[in-house]
Formats: sequence, C-alpha cells, structure tokens
Amino acid sequence: MSLKESLEPIFNRLPAVTSPEGHVHFKNKLMWTLGILVLYFALANVPLFGLSADSIDLFESYRAFFAGASGSLILLGIGPIVTASIVLQLLVGADVIKLDMSNPADQAFFQGAQKFMVLVMIVLQALPQVVGGFIQPDAALAATLGVSTGIITLIIFIQICIGGTFVLFMDEVVSKWGIGSGVGLFIVAGVSQQIVTGLFNWTTDSAGLPTGFFPKWIHILTDVVPSAGADFFMSGEGIMFMLINGGILAFLSTVIIFLLVVYVESTRIEIPLAHSSVRGARGKFPVKLIYASVLPMILVRALQANIQMVGLLLSSKGITFFGEFVGSTPINGMMYYLAPIHSPYDWIPSLVRQSFSSHGAPVPEIWQIGLHVLVDALFLIGGGIIFALFWIETTGMGAKPTAKKIFNSGMQIPGFRRNIGSIEKVMIRYIPKVTVIGGAFIGLLTLIASLLGTLGGAGGTGLLLAVSIVYRLYEDIASEQMMEMHPMMRSFFGQ
Repeated sequence: MSLKESLEPIFNRLPAVTSPEGHVHFKNKLMWTLGILVLYFALANVPLFGLSADSIDLFESYRAFFAGASGSLILLGIGPIVTASIVLQLLVGADVIKLDMSNPADQAFFQGAQKFMVLVMIVLQALPQVVGGFIQPDAALAATLGVSTGIITLIIFIQICIGGTFVLFMDEVVSKWGIGSGVGLFIVAGVSQQIVTGLFNWTTDSAGLPTGFFPKWIHILTDVVPSAGADFFMSGEGIMFMLINGGILAFLSTVIIFLLVVYVESTRIEIPLAHSSVRGARGKFPVKLIYASVLPMILVRALQANIQMVGLLLSSKGITFFGEFVGSTPINGMMYYLAPIHSPYDWIPSLVRQSFSSHGAPVPEIWQIGLHVLVDALFLIGGGIIFALFWIETTGMGAKPTAKKIFNSGMQIPGFRRNIGSIEKVMIRYIPKVTVIGGAFIGLLTLIASLLGTLGGAGGTGLLLAVSIVYRLYEDIASEQMMEMHPMMRSFFGQ
C-alpha cells in the first residue's frame, strides 16, 4: 500500500464543513461572509485567559498579512494555513508528492493533506512560543487560583490551538458558503483596521505625536509649527520630519499603491471564445498580469516569518550563530539580512541609526543596509515567481485545467479545433509567461511599498494584499450577481 493510500482514510475522517449540494444564492453567500467577518472581529477581541503583559508577540511585525491580533484567541491568525500551504506546494511542486491537480481525487487528497498539515502547524507554531518563554503566564493569577504557572501555560496553549482551529474552519466556511476566501477576508479586515487607526488614532507615540495622520497634522500645525518656527520646516531636518514623522511619505505611498494595484489588476490579455453550438454566443477568457493573484506574496513573507521565528528561538537559547535579537527584531548576523523590509526605518541610514541606537545595538554599515535591501528584493521577486507557478498548479489555474474548464463549458477558441489539446496549446502560450512576469512584478511592487511604508503600520505587503483582495472580491461579487441573473453562466464557473 502506498503512502497516499494509507493517509487517505485519515484525511477523510478529519472534521470538515459540509459543501453545499447545489447553487448557493448570492444573498446567502453574502450573509455567510459578513457573519464570519463579525465572528473574526469578535474573536480578535477575546483576550487569552492567563496571559502576562510581559509576553512577546513573535509575529507582531507580520500582523498585516498573518491577520489575527496580539494577545487574542486568534493569536496565530492565518499563519498555520499559509505555512501548511508553503510546505505542500513545495512538496507537490518538487514532485515529492505526485499529484495531478486536474484529477478530482487528487484534489480531494491535497485538500485533506492541507487541513491535516494546518492542524500540525497550529501546534508547531504555538508550542515554541509557549515553551520558549515568549508567551508567559500571569504569575499573579496563578497565585490567586492556587495553581502553578505551568497549569496556566497549558491553558494558554490550549486556547491558542482552539483559536487556530476556529480560523481554519472559518476559512472553510467562507470558501464553501461565502464569497472569496477566508484568508483574504481576514487580511482585508486586519489591514483596513490598521489603516483606519493610522488615519484617526489620537493616541500619542514615543515622540509625543498622535499616531493618526489627521490628528498628527492638527497637532503639528497648532503646536509644533509655532514653537519650532517656519525656518525649521525649510531645513533638511524639517523636511525629513514632515515626510517620516509627519506621515506624508506613508500617506502618499498608501494612495499610490492603492491606485497602482487597481490599475495592474485591470491589465489583462483577453483570449476570444465562441460557443460551439450557439451561433453568435461569444466571450473572452481574461489572463491577468497578476494571474496568480498577490496571495503568493503571503507565502513569501510567511516563509521569512518562520525563518525569523527559528532564529529567535535559537537566540533565546543562547545560540547566536545566526544572529542576535532585541525583542523580536534581529540586529546582526544572517537573520538581519533575511528579515523583511517594513518601512524607511529599515533602509534609510539616518533612520536605521536612530532605530538601532534605541535598542542599544551596534549600527550596521551602509553596505550592510544595502545588502539587507538586496536580499529582501531577491526574496520577494524570486519567491514571487516560484510561488506564483506553484500556486496556479495547485489551485487548478494552470494551462491544462483551464483548457478542460473551457472545453466542458461548451466554449472553444475561434480558428482552432474543438478539443482540449488545441485549447491547452493556446493557454500554454500565455499562462506560464504571464505568471512569471506577474510574480516578478508583484514582488517588485511589494518591495517598493515596503520601502516607502504605509499608514497605520500596515506594511507595504499588507496594503498590497488588501487592495488586490478587495478588487478581486468586487469581481467575485459581480460574477455572483451575473450568475444570479443568468443561471446558464454557472456551467462555466462551476456549480
């Protein structure tokens, strides 16, 4: 018996959300999606019982695309889901696990394997944080209850695992009964919350300025300008203050990235289609520039986040060969170069000097900062290409599955014989090339967004993901409404 045959009964016994037997009405899909979104925000505001305020969130810098909330029941966010996806895509892409993703049986096996891997990753991502001492129990609560801190730690670990399982099944509910995917929905929810906070938050930061962009400028115009004088704002230091501390660069970056992503999402090659039996019935199959979507960027950043977590765990045990950390920030060694760029504080020399001095760490040389940026660029562009190619193969967006879907819908490409092979040849001309170009382009765009920074600390990657996901959600809603108006369209999009 092969490994696949032995694992398949285990995967089939895993709990699952029941798939709809027929078409789900658009209003019902919308209600399920909104219901899960409300539940997500509710769980994000449920604090972990027994958690100490001294705990360190290992994924604090990755919240924009890991979703979840620090210290909450959904502390892990979508981290286990994307990490499991990385592992499986690498295994399938390298033919370690041989699966034909156009085969429904292999698709079902892949989905079962992914769910099993997610459950494993929930434990593997929660356990090191608890055992490593980053998530600490409240000693005062333990004393009040008359139990040891070990019992409180176990309770925290169980809560984190329960929260991770909630996220897994919430994602499955949205995928089967709602619109889009739960992963995308949670990212949009988290990033939107950060951007709104970045615009209107009155809480002051370490420099005494309000965190929100609008409150900050009200404070600058009413207090800072009269006290500092106009000459200060004409100097180089004053201009840097307005761009970085004043949030102008982050605000402009947010607006530009938003407009650029919307433009890029609308850039596509349209392959003409005609119905084989209905004369005059024509259509187009769009191959977008970002054909694999921006979700592979989550996988790239998740890979970096997991590398950083391993380095942090080793550093906490006194193994500093790969680098040392202050809190969750790498300050030297290999981990410094492999860390993602989040904002101008990671690459502008004067701001890097300011950031490292606040940690009491040696300031890196300019060539080290440049190497850090170069490594992150290679990670984003190279990883964007690799994961985009893996993504289309494991999600049924490759040339062969697409050709089969077009053929089964009764459509054909004018001027070519009506068979799957002919359609596949045309798709091979476009899909692989566009996927590579789109993966590299979205990696470059993510790098630029990360270098400039964004409002609310959402990060370039988070903003990029949120805008693209919202745009695609809009398209999904339009498709759902079209299928409600024209039920025959369901044969192309699938039941």
